[in-house]
Amino acid sequence: MRTEKDSFGEMSVPDDVLYGAQTARALSNFGLSGEVMPPRFIEACLAIKAAAAGANAEMGVIPDDKASAIQNACLEAREHNNGHQFPVDVFQTGSGTSTNMNINEVVARLAVTASGLDISPNDDVNASQSSNDTIPAAIQISTALALEEDLLPAITALKNSLSRQGDAHREVVKTGRTHLMDAMPLTLEQEFSAWIEALDSGQRRINQCLPRLKALPLGGTAIGTGINAPRGFAELACRHLNLQIANDFCPHNNAFYGISTQDVSVEASGLLKGLATSLIKISNDLRWMNSGPLAGLGEVVLPALQPGSSIMPGKVNPVIPEAVLMACYQVIGHDTAITLGAQSGNFQLNVSLPLIARNLLDSIALLSQSCEHLAHKVIDDLKVNHDALSGPLHRNPILVTALNPALGYLKAAEIAKIAYADNRPIIEVALEKTDLSREELESLLDPARLAHPYRQTD
Repeated sequence: MRTEKDSFGEMSVPDDVLYGAQTARALSNFGLSGEVMPPRFIEACLAIKAAAAGANAEMGVIPDDKASAIQNACLEAREHNNGHQFPVDVFQTGSGTSTNMNINEVVARLAVTASGLDISPNDDVNASQSSNDTIPAAIQISTALALEEDLLPAITALKNSLSRQGDAHREVVKTGRTHLMDAMPLTLEQEFSAWIEALDSGQRRINQCLPRLKALPLGGTAIGTGINAPRGFAELACRHLNLQIANDFCPHNNAFYGISTQDVSVEASGLLKGLATSLIKISNDLRWMNSGPLAGLGEVVLPALQPGSSIMPGKVNPVIPEAVLMACYQVIGHDTAITLGAQSGNFQLNVSLPLIARNLLDSIALLSQSCEHLAHKVIDDLKVNHDALSGPLHRNPILVTALNPALGYLKAAEIAKIAYADNRPIIEVALEKTDLSREELESLLDPARLAHPYRQTD
């Protein structure tokens, strides 16, 4: 053990760690979950520290040699981005000050060791910053990057898989369903197109949110006034940040708002919840379509990935859609917690920042993997059971809907009731109950035509 000091006094710190007294003090205070802040969030904090050092050097706040040592230490600290060097519990002080100081202490120690300079965690690494602007900015940076690098490409992968299956089954007609009951026909391509559009809509909304996530409250320091930061620091820090990570982050036009609220996190989380509901719908549709194989719909066959029962030999279950359902339920739960946390913006600071950071990043990770799993473990190798689709299709009494213009609703309903009661094809009953010829009825009741009612007039 070694002895370290902070403003509260001395603390014993293990010799094999890089952090100092404030981190050790936080570890003695916070042990609610044993869960540490996400690595991507720590990386965002380190990027801010490096960018701040560059801006501070340009503005004469700290010497160039100290800035260079801090920037090199931030790069080195990435190699230590684990629970050993960044061990503070997610459930800590609501501003995330303990995590900010943990990072400051690690960076300072690495910088001192490498350079031999006297570098302070507070006065140098944290120069022109506060936990109150650094932590919200890190939430937004890490969320934006996770969306751009992980989730948006994963959504595209799932859309592409669905599009390929839709193209391959463009002319495969099946019975549609409303209220889980037989409805008018549609093609598999049309069914998949609804899923693709849901994903595409979610993707567009996420892209529209990114500019708001990229407007950072850096430079606002303690409450938004920018106290202890030189004029122009925010713009310069963002420029250095963008040079590091090749992006387009910028200062928020109102740092008071950026520090005291988490509106943009609530917006992003709401979009993630919306995507989760789309994935739930897709997963449940797949489970229904795959159900059986004998006593269910059995319209498609999902890849067999593992035995489905510990007692029933040969049983295979739709395990990936079920896993995705649970992941999406967790995302919806995270959204509720984020919403409640965002309400804790008391006066000039939100005090649920670590929770919001953790839940946002976990939601993005869960949804990214859900899209990837559905694409590559389900949709890519999905098989269509043509017999299960074509058998019920021509016996479906709802096809009588196509006769409404010729016969009227009541006469068509009478024919449908007889077909249901006698379990007969609609065309046979219609031949008996109308003056329409078989040729006319076959044309009117053709499922492919009903799935594309405007095709002939295009």
